[in-house]
Amino acid sequence: MSEYRDRLRAVRHAFGAFRQRVRSRRQQLGGRVTRLVGEERVDNWKDKLMARRNQFRAFVHQYIDPESWYYPYARGLAKYSLILLGVLVGYVFVLQTNFLWLTGSLPDPEDLRNPKLNQASEIYSLDGQMIAKFYAENRTPIEYKNIPKHLIEALIATEDARFYDHGGIDPRAIGRVVFSFGREGGGSTITQQLAKNLFKTRRRDTDGLLNRIPGVRKVIYKSKEWLMAIKLESNFSKEEILKYYFNTVDFGSNSFGLKTAAKTFFNKAPDSLSVQEGAVLVGLQKATTYYNPLKNPKNSLTRRNVVIRQMAKYGYLTKVQADSISELPLKTDYTPENPYAGPASYLKNAVVEFVTEWGNRNGYNLYTDGLKIHTTIDSKMQQYAEEAVKEKMKKLQKTFDNHWRGRSPWTDEDGNELPGFIDSVARRTPRYKGLVKRFQIYPDSIDYYMKVKKQKMRVFDWSNKGSHEAEMTPYDSIAYYKHFLQAGMVAMDPHTGHIRAWVGGLDYDYFKYDHVKQGKRQPGSTFKPFVYATAIDDTAFNMTPCDRIRDKPFRKPYRENGEEKVWEPKNSTGGFSYSNMTLRRALARSVNSITAQLTDMVGPERVAEYAHKLGITSKLAAVPSIGLGSNDVSLYELVSAYCSFVNEGQYTKPMLVQRIEDRNGTEIESFKAERRPAISPESAYLMLYMLQGGLQEPGGTSQNLWSFDLFKHNHQMGGKTGTTSNNSDGWFVGVSDKLVVGAWVGGDDRSIHFRSTDLGEGAKTALPLVGGFLEKVYADPKFRNLQGPFPKATVDISKEYDNCVNEYDESEGFSTDSTGTEGVDGAGAGDSLFVPPPPVTLPDPPDSTKNNGR
Repeated sequence: MSEYRDRLRAVRHAFGAFRQRVRSRRQQLGGRVTRLVGEERVDNWKDKLMARRNQFRAFVHQYIDPESWYYPYARGLAKYSLILLGVLVGYVFVLQTNFLWLTGSLPDPEDLRNPKLNQASEIYSLDGQMIAKFYAENRTPIEYKNIPKHLIEALIATEDARFYDHGGIDPRAIGRVVFSFGREGGGSTITQQLAKNLFKTRRRDTDGLLNRIPGVRKVIYKSKEWLMAIKLESNFSKEEILKYYFNTVDFGSNSFGLKTAAKTFFNKAPDSLSVQEGAVLVGLQKATTYYNPLKNPKNSLTRRNVVIRQMAKYGYLTKVQADSISELPLKTDYTPENPYAGPASYLKNAVVEFVTEWGNRNGYNLYTDGLKIHTTIDSKMQQYAEEAVKEKMKKLQKTFDNHWRGRSPWTDEDGNELPGFIDSVARRTPRYKGLVKRFQIYPDSIDYYMKVKKQKMRVFDWSNKGSHEAEMTPYDSIAYYKHFLQAGMVAMDPHTGHIRAWVGGLDYDYFKYDHVKQGKRQPGSTFKPFVYATAIDDTAFNMTPCDRIRDKPFRKPYRENGEEKVWEPKNSTGGFSYSNMTLRRALARSVNSITAQLTDMVGPERVAEYAHKLGITSKLAAVPSIGLGSNDVSLYELVSAYCSFVNEGQYTKPMLVQRIEDRNGTEIESFKAERRPAISPESAYLMLYMLQGGLQEPGGTSQNLWSFDLFKHNHQMGGKTGTTSNNSDGWFVGVSDKLVVGAWVGGDDRSIHFRSTDLGEGAKTALPLVGGFLEKVYADPKFRNLQGPFPKATVDISKEYDNCVNEYDESEGFSTDSTGTEGVDGAGAGDSLFVPPPPVTLPDPPDSTKNNGR
């Protein structure tokens, strides 16, 4: 006992010493003030202070006898109450001002008057269909009038029974919590919960030195919520507070706000929710995971019935109604939202990339600012494009599987299976790299988890459901997916640059790689038009479609990396016709030898320059084989470059977003396509005439397009196929006056391909995608205006071009589209529709030039 008395005596002694130091400091401060302002003025201040003090005491003594026994106690209570009030005022001051960065900042007054919700941005098609939503918090705001009355009643009965009677803080609720030591809940009002949800007061990463102390942190964020609740009550009506609450609250399962939660859990609009469904959503506020109806249905049902009983307790339901509803089973209709689910999945990435870059420059956030992004995509065209890719690739994959039955499709130039191919692919995967870090000294464990241990997974297939459950090792799944041919297709309006449809692959859920813009491969013969455009447009050569070059062997010595090499391209037939072909027929038949001679004539550097002017943005190596498509380019830039031929030689940068609006529908910015001249209008007209040769010239490589129902209403088209070495890539770009469409087909890796040119050329792989798409588009009355002939030339055509159409030398024979680009051999693949030479008496091929002003 004496030990405790000694400790108490020591504490009292320390406190006395502290008071003595304070008194000493006060005296020192008083001395300094006296020396600064003068003793007379200080004495005057003391006299006035004592007079005021005596007046106050006289006033108090009128009501309290200073000689009474309780006077010392009343005086002490008043003294400490004033001290407490001063501390409270100081604490509020520190909270409000974040004094010395102790407590972290509070929202600005403007934020409290006009709180800004994190709101999902929405992407719309040209015809007003919503394509996707992007969000940090999946939220779509709702107005108070659309919130069901029973849901408001459920919330108030459960969370804040005196909501309409308090000003943001409920003293009774706080008292109940204090006297029950926290067993009776947290005492937070709906307004306090709104402050917490709206301004994220409980984030651990908020600034403030005292927030790093666990116990103090809770006091600070609770105090902030009280202050903000009072301010919210002074700025908004009770209805507005309820509206903001239902728009901010987190219901779990990535659903924020009532409208999104109703759609996610019940696939309903809020005003269609039943009483029991509303009670489930209100019950989630206690714990979104523990009471989640999907993960913990028993807990959710129990909590729902608690909410129902609370509604009965406060008179919102009768006891009979409450009992009846409580007996109902728990039913949900889970309908989660996935930004990349549904149509146009690949183009969504392109929209996100564009808007994110734009937002960084202009201070907007795609995921929080509720932007409305209006694209150039036509929803019906997008639908037709996806249907065409699915239908044609499903058939092509079946052909590919039969072609390689019993063998692996990854082979070298000689057709031999590449040893260790799947191993090399597996080593590039995140799973393998993670296992290497985990089992650095146990390589056998890596093999076990990659090649031995099977696991259930859902994999893509071409069945009606699009996928199936399988049990595979990761290694098996890699090999499984490498058997699939991939595809990309894009459609553009050549005059405006507006992108109308964008299909980047087979299925975004399983193949994230976008083959429209992200993927780059050798374009093969689809690059040849840039060589011919150079020869026709460049005044140094000034060639015409009727000029002739002989199909003969071509040999070009060149130097690469200090090594002397020789390039000798071959035609896919393996020989040469030695025919003196017009440029139009040579392009139509895609004759390698003539393109190689023409490239050498104008110069590879000049070809690269023209390709860039027309719209190719990839880096191009000015090598002899450039004209045969030896450089990698994307389908996106290839199609945009072809648009320049249709658009009178004007390059128009592809455009995906037309305008962006804020959350209120007010336009922030509209966009116009960038334009610049690429080639002369006369050269563009002649190139368009040249491209029509692929359908009109005997042996033209694009004649497979005639097998599709596309040519009603005097419709005219041109096009160019392309196939790279070993059939690794199949290409086709089709042009018409109102639409330019391009497609690519190939394996994930260049070593995955058809062995047969008859199966793997672009005319058999890529062209059907374009034909199938256009067939669907032209069958739709909505797109009737897209059909018709090419317009007449708007400038005088000084060069000869149409007098050579019907010239035919039987000795020319029929060559196929050889597009080899490799080294000496470079034989390449065929791209032509294999038809026998017509007899001399055969009628001319369809002449679609009669309306072109000749």
